[in-house]
Amino acid sequence: MRNMMSYDLMETVRNANQWLGATALSMASYPAFAAMPNPMLSWMAAWGKVTERSFERMVAKPDWGIHATTLADGKDHLVEIDTVVEKSFGDLIHFRVTDREEQPRKVLVVAPMSGHYATLLRSTVKSLIENCEVYVTDWHNARDIPVSAGKFDVEDYTLYLVDFMRHLGPETHVVAVCQPAPLTLAATAYLAEEDPKAQPSSLTLIGGPVDPDATPTDVTDFGRRVTMGQLEQTMIQRVGFKYKGVGRPVYPGLLQLSSFMSMNMDRHSKAFSEQILRVSRGEASDHDAHNRFYDEYLAVMDMPAEFYLSTVERIFKNREIARNVFTVAGKRVDIGKITDVAVKTVEGAKDDISAPGQCIAALDLCTGLPKSKKASHVEPGAGHYGIFAGRSWRNNIRPLVISFMDANARTPTPANKPGSSVQAAE
Repeated sequence: MRNMMSYDLMETVRNANQWLGATALSMASYPAFAAMPNPMLSWMAAWGKVTERSFERMVAKPDWGIHATTLADGKDHLVEIDTVVEKSFGDLIHFRVTDREEQPRKVLVVAPMSGHYATLLRSTVKSLIENCEVYVTDWHNARDIPVSAGKFDVEDYTLYLVDFMRHLGPETHVVAVCQPAPLTLAATAYLAEEDPKAQPSSLTLIGGPVDPDATPTDVTDFGRRVTMGQLEQTMIQRVGFKYKGVGRPVYPGLLQLSSFMSMNMDRHSKAFSEQILRVSRGEASDHDAHNRFYDEYLAVMDMPAEFYLSTVERIFKNREIARNVFTVAGKRVDIGKITDVAVKTVEGAKDDISAPGQCIAALDLCTGLPKSKKASHVEPGAGHYGIFAGRSWRNNIRPLVISFMDANARTPTPANKPGSSVQAAE
């Protein structure tokens, strides 16, 4: 009950701040005040508008916002999002481009379950749907999952990925972004031994902690400093009475967001202060740079407690993936069993979350894979976010990944058929 009360207390504080923002905006916008201009009123209205929007976004799932895409024919084609596999803790969704032939490249983008929604990969998906059939793992907010659905830890996560890969078939190219990189590697190894015909054609791991100790960061240092008992006592709460998952133990998104904000409080405080001034001067817009970033950054989701704790203990503390001793349902998953899936790693030279060296460790674990099926790339000057979104991804990394997919496709694509030139990207 104590944990449920603290969960509801956080929601009460968030709700109160949203109400205060709305109240300030309403009061300062009262028409009668226009007869006595006062800069404090415009500042109060701006503060209210920014505050209400910010706290409202914390419990709202962002929209993908991918409604259409322009193809090589010069026409805009509508994009429909279909759910192809539905599960309790996450779905497999497909971005279907209307009036277009099915593309030979079938890409599964494995989104992280790290406190933000899969929409964090919006720009990554937009860049791929131009010439790929894109599927994404859309993880659910744990607060909305009834306790009757059971637990969900790193082993369950791995088996979810196994089911998704089986559903899509061996012609799939898998791209794992950040947190799921080690578990996606494990899922591929699981298939290599249990169901070889369902293995994907290629596996691209982007900025993931396959071996967290290869290059220590603040994230890995934190995992070393705290004990599992401390984490469970300080970070885990039970979902309150407002949501369907009432009573479920979770790592609350609001708690994680407060941790994120505290790490760079000066920068965030400056960003919001400047946004309030811009709104008061009428220089801000609904989709300006500040709102585009914080609408996504503030939208957080709760993680199942079992998944959060097992990730810290088994991936970071015990390094089960890095030591190749990871088990699923009591059976060891041997990464050396991967012999027919091309593996590529991508890292950012300035990544301070999953530093260079942590992801490329996957190639050393693939002892059964020939060198011709291994590749790696370190993007100069790129941070963690830049290796899957932004200019570095669009101009440098995406063409390399597409070319890697074409070179290792099980079925010839227009780009890798004999006699044709490889076109990595338009």
